[in-house]
Amino acid sequence: MTIIAGQTVLLTGASRGIGVFIARALAKEKATIVGVSRSQEALDQVATEVKALGGRWLGIKYDLSQLEALPNLIQQINQLAGPIDILINNAGIEIYKKFQDYSTAELQSILTINLLSGMELSRLVLPTMLAQSRGHIVNIASLAGKKGNPYNSVYSASKAGFLIWTDALRQELASTGVEISAICPGYVSGEGMIADTGVPIPKLAGASTPDDVAKAVIRAIKQNQAEVIVNQDPTTETLSKLLIGLWQIFPLFGDAVYQWMGVGKLNQLRIENQKHVALKFSGSKSMVAATSDKTTER
Repeated sequence: MTIIAGQTVLLTGASRGIGVFIARALAKEKATIVGVSRSQEALDQVATEVKALGGRWLGIKYDLSQLEALPNLIQQINQLAGPIDILINNAGIEIYKKFQDYSTAELQSILTINLLSGMELSRLVLPTMLAQSRGHIVNIASLAGKKGNPYNSVYSASKAGFLIWTDALRQELASTGVEISAICPGYVSGEGMIADTGVPIPKLAGASTPDDVAKAVIRAIKQNQAEVIVNQDPTTETLSKLLIGLWQIFPLFGDAVYQWMGVGKLNQLRIENQKHVALKFSGSKSMVAATSDKTTER
């Protein structure tokens, strides 16, 4: 079993939503947490909690869409906190829209934050991990990467890519001492991007909590779990796995189940609610910029 205490952990999307719960869980394990987010004020708030729980904290304000500057971020972390032992790629954004209504900038924003930033960070930390024959990468994916969500198609695509890339990389890393895990939450209540929309979760889908996701991350690291599905309870998690397998064989049946559950209708409501949220931001910001402030997972 992997010991987390004393390990240096890079956690993206650390300042809000599920990222805060992961930071708390790591603090209880006595890790050194390097939290990355776009909001320094929010990072400072998390710092207080982490230190109270017994963890060490370094908060760095950084916009993960700036892929070309990520080597500088890793260099800064190495100088201030030492080599990264565990990387948790948690940052992510959602923009609910009909696919034809997305702008090119929005497509690029979702794919860059949700997929490319995690890939690039992993590429940058892997040489040191491989040289030391140890390390762990945790990618926060989603059940939306298993079955696409209507009116959230680009997010679904980004998470599907995250899952398949994780699967391929795990095979490359076999026998190297470096481990990689994918965490697949379903709907998460209370915190994160679903909660931000103010639209209810489909009644039959099941809902987990941010704390459930954080606990799954800790288990995945300690037990080297390849993939963890997080849902309401063990029964719902098992049912989700069975349905996902069935939908691979009968995709139209999966479509019918989603229609019956009302996934599409609720996501259409999220489009409207998202517009209202965007109006709270400065008129000088684009929709992408407004939505991208929510760099956390669902």
